[in-house]
Amino acid sequence: LVPDMHLPAGCAAPYSGMAAPGAAAAAAAGLVQYVVLRGDLARSWPLGAAVAQGCHAALAAAHQHREHPDTRAYLEMGGAMCTVVLEAPDEAALRALAETLRQNSIDHQVWTEQPENTATCLALRPYPKDQVHQHLKKLKLLK
Repeated sequence: LVPDMHLPAGCAAPYSGMAAPGAAAAAAAGLVQYVVLRGDLARSWPLGAAVAQGCHAALAAAHQHREHPDTRAYLEMGGAMCTVVLEAPDEAALRALAETLRQNSIDHQVWTEQPENTATCLALRPYPKDQVHQHLKKLKLLK
């Protein structure tokens, strides 16, 4: 891990030969998509169901903000995209994080499982890591 950044070493630079044209600029900007999954669900739900929540949130955030230049650049990175999955302890913590992000104008999407109406995960649109890390630094990597 890169110290104090939540980033696996592979996220620090694009994988050689796998990035699309224009991806070098996106990688240089340190674009990352953060996904925050509820830790209580990650430990009590089947693994596939928990992973699906993160996938839903990440896709929803990318789709919602597909016209943003950072999202476009991130998606052009191909195999060099960097996604970091963090954990919030429970639904209350996830909702509190969503409110903090909203108050700070950080684009994100909360995934709410239906018909239970349960917030399971949230994902930010891709951002330069230095623009959003301060709001996420207290969270741990999901294990």
